[in-house]
Amino acid sequence: MVDTHGRRTLQFDGTIIQSEMDLAAPDALELAYTRTMMGFLLFQPAPRHILMIGLGGGSLAKYCLRRLPDTRFTAVEIDPAVIALRDTFGIPPDDERFSVVCADGAAYVRESADTPDVLLVDGFGPGGQARELCSAGFYDDCHTLLADGGLLVANLWSGDSRYGLYAARLRDCFEHRMVVVRAEDDGNRVAFAFKGGRFPPGRAQLLARSRALADAHPVGLPALAQRMQGRLEQRGTHPDDSAPASIRAARRRS
Repeated sequence: MVDTHGRRTLQFDGTIIQSEMDLAAPDALELAYTRTMMGFLLFQPAPRHILMIGLGGGSLAKYCLRRLPDTRFTAVEIDPAVIALRDTFGIPPDDERFSVVCADGAAYVRESADTPDVLLVDGFGPGGQARELCSAGFYDDCHTLLADGGLLVANLWSGDSRYGLYAARLRDCFEHRMVVVRAEDDGNRVAFAFKGGRFPPGRAQLLARSRALADAHPVGLPALAQRMQGRLEQRGTHPDDSAPASIRAARRRS
């Protein structure tokens, strides 16, 4: 944990920022990828239950608890040392709406009987993305766990040499009902994968909902809807949506 210039960050090895908090606005989303992950609102504006794998500094949990008062939020974190910092990052105590579970995220998804409307996956460690949270088996378990019409939102790192493979696995598990967008100006890519429901959404629906939600959710939803629509119009031609034959051939459970 490092404090500098009014910001508190959770870092790996003192270099890689995992989470960032503005001390003057602790519930704001400071990192671009977290604002992009909130794009689930374009499809699930009032989810009943959000399950998140990877607590970090709790930015997304705090934002959702404040801005979605009728939503229940469960965060699963494998590292007890991260959970021990919850007070330092202003993460509220457990109550009827919010709980933090210390468990392996992959095992939790596989064994849980709950049916979240939104499943957020943001599992990173000092070595990068947790491989257990990028396997085809894990994505299959996510699809099984989600409620009908629910969606998986996965934070991926485009600099990972296996990024294309992970995206291909996701696409296979969700039967191509998926869109990947860049998180503003950084190397994160956020995948939105859908279980059932109408996909892809119409341009008018996507843009209208982004405008309707813009005042309540200051996370750049109109711009995100434009980026998402652009990606949908390119489906089948962009590397995010069309894996090379070598990757397709290697697509297996791991």
